[in-house]
Amino acid sequence: MAIGSFFIRASRVLNSSNFLLLCTLSGGGVVAYSESQSGAERPSIDSNDPSKKKVVVLGTGWAATSFLKDLDASLYDVQVVSPRNYFAFTPLLPSVTCGTVEARSIVEPVRNIIKKRKGEINFWEAECVKIDSSNKKVFCRSNIENLVGSGEFSLDYDFLVVAIGAQVNTFNTPGVKENCHFLKDVEDAQKIRLSVIDCFEKAVLPSLSDEERRANLHFVVVGGGPTGVEFAAELHDYVHEDLIKLYPTVKDKVKISLIQSGDHILNMFDERISSFAEQKFMRDGIEVQTGCRVLSVKDKDITVKVKSTGELCSVPHGLVVWSTGISTLPVVRDFMQEIGQAKRHVLATDEWLRVKECEDVYAIGDCSSITQRKIMDDITAIFEAADKNKSGALTIEDFQEVMDDIVLRYPQVEHYLKQKHVRDFTTLWKDLQGKECKEIDIESFKLALSHADSQVKSLPATAQVAAQQGAYLARCFNRRDHVEEHPEGPRRFRKSGRHKFLPFRYRHLGQFAPLGGEQAAAELPGDWVSMGHSTQWLWYSVYASKQVSWRTRVLVVSDWTRRFIFGRDSSRV
Repeated sequence: MAIGSFFIRASRVLNSSNFLLLCTLSGGGVVAYSESQSGAERPSIDSNDPSKKKVVVLGTGWAATSFLKDLDASLYDVQVVSPRNYFAFTPLLPSVTCGTVEARSIVEPVRNIIKKRKGEINFWEAECVKIDSSNKKVFCRSNIENLVGSGEFSLDYDFLVVAIGAQVNTFNTPGVKENCHFLKDVEDAQKIRLSVIDCFEKAVLPSLSDEERRANLHFVVVGGGPTGVEFAAELHDYVHEDLIKLYPTVKDKVKISLIQSGDHILNMFDERISSFAEQKFMRDGIEVQTGCRVLSVKDKDITVKVKSTGELCSVPHGLVVWSTGISTLPVVRDFMQEIGQAKRHVLATDEWLRVKECEDVYAIGDCSSITQRKIMDDITAIFEAADKNKSGALTIEDFQEVMDDIVLRYPQVEHYLKQKHVRDFTTLWKDLQGKECKEIDIESFKLALSHADSQVKSLPATAQVAAQQGAYLARCFNRRDHVEEHPEGPRRFRKSGRHKFLPFRYRHLGQFAPLGGEQAAAELPGDWVSMGHSTQWLWYSVYASKQVSWRTRVLVVSDWTRRFIFGRDSSRV
């Protein structure tokens, strides 16, 4: 696939006629927004089968794609809305920026994915601009240029799945939007790839001074998380394995800087991995500036404040990549305002991924966060449910009878027991003198579980979390009729009966941090930490196996093989 052009083929359905449209997005793609006519009413798209519940899915990222792959679409009338008609394997975006992997290798057309599913799924390439939960309707607008006819429409729904993702968080830093590159999507990676080549081409012009050459070849990465670290590592390898052979006259003038506001890079990993990454970057000549905050970014320099001293310094740059986390998209922010969540950073859901105080709306992926109910909020109701004879005291048997439901409903209890290395629930009965009690009252019951809520933690905004949420929600939708008569969830302590479904439970499968030079670090289940060359090969095998189709799997492996044999492509076409 050419670097400067990204070809997307999509079948459009407009005015009841089909035609094939070929879009060429030069230089990574420029999307133009089609403005609506004032007062124009959006046409509503009718359901194919009125007997089926209508499910509208917003997004084609990790959460949405995982949901669609596992959903039995024959049970519902499913419609998908997204401005992207493809799924992108985002963990490999840093590899796309330097040509290690081509953009075409990490994308899969959405229509290819949905046509393999059981049942019919309709896809509309458009952007959701408003969610009207009170009327169960979403309003959408096409972003396709030169569109014949109106690009605005609305969709009614019975169930809405918001998997719309998030945008880069600039923290309102002056100049970031105008002068920085982001690394959130395929188009971002392609723009970075072009800009890196441009920096080298400018640096070798005969009219430049050495100072100007160094400025053009100073690459700054803001953000010491996995994306920023992996991009810095990929760029270092690209420069030293390929580009200095093509631009030997400026090989000593290249500099890569990584700016992190915290005390360490990869601070969400085990400290051994963080330390290993910092030491490797130091050996590779990548400058890591921790404890620094970016105040502004201009087209030719970046202003940084050192937190410990308050010192300000202005550094010239050729390219800045901003990778400092995510923030809520405007359409989600407006929706949160409508449903009373305006003070939150992301959509709040319950443990079943339902948006709080909003019937039949679910949110998965980066746009949402699970609000885990605290056990101490229900501790009295739990005690009363366990105390069947209303004696005011519980026996060990009474306690154990409700403990399984407690662990299912409040996962923090299980985390607390593991942290305390407690395998037998009876150890929670020990009194302050370390003796076992035959019965406990409500105050002792509260004391036994009082520290469990300290283990409540928010899940990270990662592809792994989003994919698991999508798969979980699809299973719930597939079994919706079955659980009406046969509920599968834990006991309701404040009401009678049981919850219909088991709550979502995230299973951490580990995380990788490629560090360049054919080395990587990994944090694996069971508190295992792996670092070095063997971990890089583990990274290769895992990421190849996680591709959504055999087509992308073959392409990714082919790109890696080509890179080992011939090196990376450094052309613009």
